[in-house]
Amino acid sequence: MDLNVPLSSLLATVIFAVAILHTFATGLFNRLAERQPRHAGAWHLLGEVEVVFGFWALVLVVALAVLDGGPQALAYVEGQDFTEPLFVFVVMVIAATRPLLRLAQAAVDAVARRLPGAGLAGFYFTALLLLPLLGSLITEAAAMTLAALLLRDRLYAAGISDRLKYATLAVLFVNVSIGGTLTSFAAPPVLMVAARWGWDNAYLFLHFGWRASVAVALNAALATGLFRAELATLSPVREAGPAAPVPRGVTLVHLGFLVAVVYFGHHPVVFVCLLLFFLGFAQAYERYQDRLVLREALLVSFFLAGLVVLGGLQRWWLTPLLQGMSASFVYYGATLLTALTDNAALTYLGSLVEGLTPAFRQALVAGAVTGGGLTVIANAPNPAGFSILRASFGGEIRPLSLAVAALAPTLVAVLAFRLL
Repeated sequence: MDLNVPLSSLLATVIFAVAILHTFATGLFNRLAERQPRHAGAWHLLGEVEVVFGFWALVLVVALAVLDGGPQALAYVEGQDFTEPLFVFVVMVIAATRPLLRLAQAAVDAVARRLPGAGLAGFYFTALLLLPLLGSLITEAAAMTLAALLLRDRLYAAGISDRLKYATLAVLFVNVSIGGTLTSFAAPPVLMVAARWGWDNAYLFLHFGWRASVAVALNAALATGLFRAELATLSPVREAGPAAPVPRGVTLVHLGFLVAVVYFGHHPVVFVCLLLFFLGFAQAYERYQDRLVLREALLVSFFLAGLVVLGGLQRWWLTPLLQGMSASFVYYGATLLTALTDNAALTYLGSLVEGLTPAFRQALVAGAVTGGGLTVIANAPNPAGFSILRASFGGEIRPLSLAVAALAPTLVAVLAFRLL
């Protein structure tokens, strides 16, 4: 490891570590808001997980301006790639609309009806199986958005136990993280390296996709079996009131916008323009829409943008750490490191290292996606699910409880990638 590390990089790592600790302490800030109502707004702001990394990114930029000067700090920020935060924002807004949500619900229900047994257990299993794998086609961010909304409205609204809440969220995070590896464009950690390493869809499915599919199915089946008794006692949640049926043409237009955004996912100017056109269409057919999730999508995008700014100066320790690992050890190292940093950033740094063997590359990516459910920062789509489902946890999702709940489905993914 280089001992001549710039002060700005050292400071960035310290701030990054503080930001990670902050994510585990959001409950403390929310309690402070209750005890000190005079400053409740500020404490509640610091208690928002989606705000944490954006807040500390601002602290970092101010520190860089003091250390290196304003122009250098501005140049650093402008030199970062914010395509992913923008993309997740656009995908969340489009995917979380009534036409696409009803389409996803119809697909899940159609599959669930063909399974042995009936009731909420069939929906539960199908949602945790089908939607994460669908992420390989519509991207993980869209799959996470649709799955979280369906689970919120059909499962979490039924008044389930905390144990089921955390287990479901953990399985969802893990399954979405590994479920996007059937193609080369859907999972952020795969997207970062696919073109550079020459991995096409066939390569991804042969080396990752089928193993991931087995793990996704096992996780969904194990969770359904473990909570079958509780699921059997729950009554299906019905909509509060009748809503206008969505014409097929409106659904097709929504689907067309989503497909176009996915196709132009590397071109922010194009997919942001598509969003503007979509907003106009949604306004024109407002009676077929629910409230657009603009606030939630902005918070998630802000979270990811902060992660980009903070993560951009972590190369000085992450790269040599990866270089020091063997091909057999890097899988487990990447799984653990993913819990502390975005898995796409991890694989991107790995792609900068020359001379990596095919086995090392496969282990690095497999480890990065395996650990994608351990924390909210581990995988870019996780903040989307977190934002949508947080209210169902009483406003606070405990990071440690999530990590503990994610150990079992993560272990299933480990066994699938290492033994199959």
